[in-house]
Amino acid sequence: MAEQIQLSAVVPHDLGGQRLDQIAAQCFTDYSRSRLQSWIKDGNLTVDGQNRKTRDKLIGGETLHVAVAVEDGERWEPEQMDLDIIYEDDSILVLNKPAGLVVHPGAGNAAGTLLNGLLHHCPDNASVPRAGIVHRLDKDTTGLMVVAKTLAAQTDLVSQLQERSVNREYEAVAMGVMTAGRTIDEPIGRHPAQRTRMAVTHSGKPAITHYRVVDRYRNHTHVRVKLETGRTHQIRVHLSHVNYPLVGDTLYAGRLRLPKGATPELKETLQNFHRQALHACQLGLYHPVTDEYMEWQVDLPEDFQQLLSVLQQDQQYHLENEE
Repeated sequence: MAEQIQLSAVVPHDLGGQRLDQIAAQCFTDYSRSRLQSWIKDGNLTVDGQNRKTRDKLIGGETLHVAVAVEDGERWEPEQMDLDIIYEDDSILVLNKPAGLVVHPGAGNAAGTLLNGLLHHCPDNASVPRAGIVHRLDKDTTGLMVVAKTLAAQTDLVSQLQERSVNREYEAVAMGVMTAGRTIDEPIGRHPAQRTRMAVTHSGKPAITHYRVVDRYRNHTHVRVKLETGRTHQIRVHLSHVNYPLVGDTLYAGRLRLPKGATPELKETLQNFHRQALHACQLGLYHPVTDEYMEWQVDLPEDFQQLLSVLQQDQQYHLENEE
């Protein structure tokens, strides 16, 4: 069902002399400049009942009016799905994504995605771009995601992400023993030869990752990671770039390397850990309507906890058997 939008505003005289699209962005702050520009071009945003161009300058005192039906951008099928919802109100929804769930339909994944489940849970999200999904987690990454339930909330959350005011923290297990935490500030773009991969490249977009050590094991490190930007595969690419790829990450870590002297339990656990050891454990943002800062945390999933437990047991075994 399309969302019907009706808006009106009188242009303040102190905005006189500015372009129509600039004024509209200040009068209708719930909507992005690009969306307002498209409404102007399509005749859905008028000035004193007349169609005008985005670059036309106004003098002040005119009446802007928006009348538009925001249709579904694409026709995705709603699907019944058990969603682990942590928080929900009329504007946003926060959920804990399991491993193995693709977020958005794509080539080879037309159905069975989180988006399909969201449309069943919130049918009105069909009129919000990408059904309200404003950021993604990789298929095999677990943890917290926020979803917008209205167009205004979607615009606000996208703006927060662009302004880097959303707090996103992860836990990960990396191969190798780190001496200390650090900040990785390296641009990320599409790999020049392997198009399914991302890579640190001079032509990429700015990407900043902060991490600190939580615990060290004989051949692995448990880290807490904070994202300042949100590039595709950012944590996986950055940690691989500094030679600490994630456990289970076949795309960026290469073939499995079993530590010398690993206990049978550790060998079995590593051989059967078929996803990157990465979990979005904390999410903080400003509520799009109340502007209240809100924060959520979720526990590590069972397979991640088991991995840490076996790493600790391996460490203890070798400490007890040192000569």
